[in-house]
Amino acid sequence: MNHTESTICALASSIGKGGIGVVRVSGPLSQTIAKKMLGLLPKPRYAHYGSFLDQDAVEIDQGIALFFPRPHSFTGEDVLEFQGHGGIIVMRSLLESALALGAQAAQPGEFSKRAFLNGKMDLVQAEAVADIIDANSDQASRCALRSLTGVFSKQVNTLTRSIIDLRIFVEATIDFSDEEIDFLQSEQVKEKVQAIKTEIEQILHSATQGAILREGLNVAIAGKPNAGKSSLLNALTQRSSAIVTDVAGTTRDVLRETIHINGMPLNIIDTAGLHESQDVVEKEGIKRARDVIKQADVVLMMYDAQELEPDFSLLPADIEYKYLLVIKNKIDLTNERVEKNSINQKTQLSICAKNVQGIDLLKQELADIAGLDSSAEGVVLARKRHIIALEAAQESIVNALLQLDGGAIELMAEDLRHAGQSMASITGEFSSDDLLGEIFSSFCIGK
Repeated sequence: MNHTESTICALASSIGKGGIGVVRVSGPLSQTIAKKMLGLLPKPRYAHYGSFLDQDAVEIDQGIALFFPRPHSFTGEDVLEFQGHGGIIVMRSLLESALALGAQAAQPGEFSKRAFLNGKMDLVQAEAVADIIDANSDQASRCALRSLTGVFSKQVNTLTRSIIDLRIFVEATIDFSDEEIDFLQSEQVKEKVQAIKTEIEQILHSATQGAILREGLNVAIAGKPNAGKSSLLNALTQRSSAIVTDVAGTTRDVLRETIHINGMPLNIIDTAGLHESQDVVEKEGIKRARDVIKQADVVLMMYDAQELEPDFSLLPADIEYKYLLVIKNKIDLTNERVEKNSINQKTQLSICAKNVQGIDLLKQELADIAGLDSSAEGVVLARKRHIIALEAAQESIVNALLQLDGGAIELMAEDLRHAGQSMASITGEFSSDDLLGEIFSSFCIGK
């Protein structure tokens, strides 16, 4: 069933010059546009080679056209594709001709949104289209493909069905309390709730790993001026990303670089040295450094090995760190060795960033902090909204267990309803228009 009446068009290939460019059209006017711009309606799902004409029958280009009649297309609508020479003028002329013949310019993600609305894919699969395009590692691409082929959706749907079935049982007890329905008094129901809780935890673990692969860890390097922060950034990226001198306060702004550890993106952020300063530029750099530190997943607190201990008072005092790792740098000056120990109940790594000593130890520690198992099977590329929904479902199931133990059956049924809604929001079975708008607006135009 088609949920739209308009016809849309967009460039489906990269913007710029290339050997081949693709313009995609979707909607009820696709056949009319094909007859005008090709002089005929191509045979479904066959490559037709010929001339591309504008609305005045003037030849624009020669190339291949493909026609996919509804519902057997990506969007579930009639879809027409022009594959021509990838010149900017050619692609613009094809788009202008389609627009002149009644099509509208597609909004970001509108093709995928129509595929979702027409039942060609669920919301997780639609998001996976964008994730495959944006994947920045082989592992992230493979995980996104699992989502696209329905692995994640199947897990979610199976668990959602289990929650709904259990809720039906509970509500049957409420509705027929005078009958001999006493399964809530048995251990079987509690076992079912426990099993659902365990399944949510397993899916949440997999999704969390997928979110790490998709978004990476934000790692802020903090410390006094001249502690070696920029040297550490260069050692991690293996290039001269930051200027390194013996002059304190060289870094005055935030520097960002991304590396990969076992397929996991690591967003490394070098910050200005933390200290009291009256310099206007330095003060702004320090302010930005504190803002970055507050938002980071991991903070690397660096200090010079010639000092007795790090000065933790330099860090923002009004936050709880997700993870704080102490880096004792410049051990070449104190004749110490690379090692891992603890200081003030915090993990400390002794390294020499300048000589690239201990960097592998740091990378492994960061991978351990992320909890990423690069060899894990079945990991899917998840988004933050998936994590939030799974955590909400988990909380509702925990509450349902408490209500069961307390004999509050009506409240248990309500918690199960909330858990089911949270799970259904992942695949889009239960979602608001605002959520759909937010999701698809992040896609590229031609998807």
